[in-house]
Amino acid sequence: MPKPVTFAHIDAAVDHVLEHIQGTIVLGLPLGIGKPNPFVNALYRRIKADPARHLRIITALSLEKPVGKSEIERHFLAPLVERVFGDYPDLDYVKDSRGNGLPPNIEVFEVFMKTGDYLANSAAQQDYISSNYTHIARDMALQGMNVIAQAVAAREDGGGLHLSLSSNPDVILEGIEMFKAAGTALLVIGVVNRQMPFMPNTAEVEPDFFDVIVTDPAATHTLFGPPNGKVSTADYAIGLHAASLVADGGTLQIGIGSLGDAIAQALIVRDRHSGGYRRILESLCPDGLGGRELGRFDQGLYGCSEMFVNGFLKLIEAGIVRREVFGDAALQEILNEGSGDAAVTPQTLRALLFKRRIRARLDEDDLAFLQRFCVLRPEVRIDGDSLMLGDARAPNDLRNAAAFECVASAMLGSRLTHGIFMTGGFFLGPRDFYARLRSMPQHELAKIDMTRIDFINQLYGDEALKRAQRRRARFMNTTMIVTLLGAAASDALESGQVVSGVGGQYNFVAMSHALPDARLVMMLRATRDHKDGLSSNIVWNYGHVTIPRHLRDVVVTEYGIAELRGQPDGEIVKRLIAIADSRFQADLVAQAKANGKLDTDYEIPERYRSNLPQTLKDKLHPWAEAGLLPDFPFGTDLTADELRIVRALKKLQRASANPAELLSMAVKSLWEGSEAPPAYLERLGLAEAHSLRDLIVRRLFAGNL
Repeated sequence: MPKPVTFAHIDAAVDHVLEHIQGTIVLGLPLGIGKPNPFVNALYRRIKADPARHLRIITALSLEKPVGKSEIERHFLAPLVERVFGDYPDLDYVKDSRGNGLPPNIEVFEVFMKTGDYLANSAAQQDYISSNYTHIARDMALQGMNVIAQAVAAREDGGGLHLSLSSNPDVILEGIEMFKAAGTALLVIGVVNRQMPFMPNTAEVEPDFFDVIVTDPAATHTLFGPPNGKVSTADYAIGLHAASLVADGGTLQIGIGSLGDAIAQALIVRDRHSGGYRRILESLCPDGLGGRELGRFDQGLYGCSEMFVNGFLKLIEAGIVRREVFGDAALQEILNEGSGDAAVTPQTLRALLFKRRIRARLDEDDLAFLQRFCVLRPEVRIDGDSLMLGDARAPNDLRNAAAFECVASAMLGSRLTHGIFMTGGFFLGPRDFYARLRSMPQHELAKIDMTRIDFINQLYGDEALKRAQRRRARFMNTTMIVTLLGAAASDALESGQVVSGVGGQYNFVAMSHALPDARLVMMLRATRDHKDGLSSNIVWNYGHVTIPRHLRDVVVTEYGIAELRGQPDGEIVKRLIAIADSRFQADLVAQAKANGKLDTDYEIPERYRSNLPQTLKDKLHPWAEAGLLPDFPFGTDLTADELRIVRALKKLQRASANPAELLSMAVKSLWEGSEAPPAYLERLGLAEAHSLRDLIVRRLFAGNL
């Protein structure tokens, strides 16, 4: 059958799949917003209703609109979710998995789960596949994938329909290549969602890339857009420290969430307010600023990250992510050896000759390469033994001084073209992030390349090019727990319960050790507050490890930076205790001594004994007041009233985990007799509170406003 087959209705496309695949349908889906939810739901419902058919889904990061855990949270969230998420359709398999369970003829295997959402879900825990991001396409194939479906962006012009893989070229390109090499059949389906930003470069594909294209307007819906989270004092301190490790002219990887926003804002502060940035760090660094990067970004950064997040977009708009890289190793090496400027000069041509990237007598391949990057102007042509441009003619022999001079003076381009300053595998962000990508001018969008994950997350394949592009890389990763010997637990608990997944973390860790001037920056908050009370995230040991201690490098908490690379265990222990919360330092010292990793007479230096939240808040408060460290550096979808309600509810939630604190709060609230604004009570479903419980909750809420 000629490719592609186009269906104007989702149900017709589902019919086609059911007819085409006679046995079990093994459906591969990209992670995040690249899933074609309406198509997946239609297929899921058909198979759910037919016990004779079987469906297996292999995917990652299945997103669901926020649902409150309590009645108050549900009341609060309803209008916010309607406003922010619009007509985003939740996935039926997610709803069933989190509800009464999947039907017996349907299985769902996830390789990365929405953080913390499935800890109590035994079926999801059992069906989790632990895999590095670079192995997901392989593991989909091992599960017998025979269909892969993806949401795509589209646009029409006189040339017909143009399609883009948009957010998620990450896995599908590698998957299709793998199946073709094996000679195995794979049904490839593209479902048009006109809300998806049309990304150029690697993401743009021809319609015949797909076997099936679905153009049903019902497949277009609002993209999942989580609002920006508040950046806390601890997040800012971590971001400020991490930003001082980023080298101008280097490469950056960051992730999503408040820590990613904190790093991005800290880099902007460093670039625009360098004096203030230095003074902030001086207050945070008891050991001084030796070895820290404090200057402006004169050369700029190249973003290379599996996740292209809002923080990167803000860094692009701030002119910090602007270092262009080019898709040729020799050309990139020449730039690295010079000033990094993309201006074309005679030296550019001479260096390409010296590296034997081109021949002295140019052939058509040489000319195509030089013209692709505009080293030579596009009008230059080979005419027999000559190079010609208009009236200018030179012998086609660049070893000839006169010929070289003629080419250099009359035929060179002015600036290299096809440069990229942001390479990503998938994107996820708030509503204005997608809107900006949809409206970005084409010449700016052309600098962003959404591409395969096996290109981004590892050095194998095109290694010379990747090494040349990824100079002075700083790979910023978040973890949950770090042991005193430097191991990190980022994806699961000691019990084996999966919190999220490995994703690409190991890949970036491996790259940081393989690239000679790269660093791995592992970030974590020093403590966590939960139902059992406050505990340290730096521990003596832990029953699960994501990154082993022999791959330790740099660890950052809100209290500082621990340089661990190449250090002996005793020094590792001391450096990690120095950035731990002071309420837990004595216990950590005792455990290290008991296990022979610290001398019995070791004492924590005085300068590290004030690692406390209030001390940190006092140091950063003036800079927050000055506007350099705002709660929401990149805006928020929440209104001022919603933010006020959220702050009060969070105080109440924290107190609920501590009976003594809750009792004290209740007494204070009842004594003061505060009342909340009627609109707030209406929003939370407390306007008509009649029970004693509701009346108490009303008063507690009012007391926390």
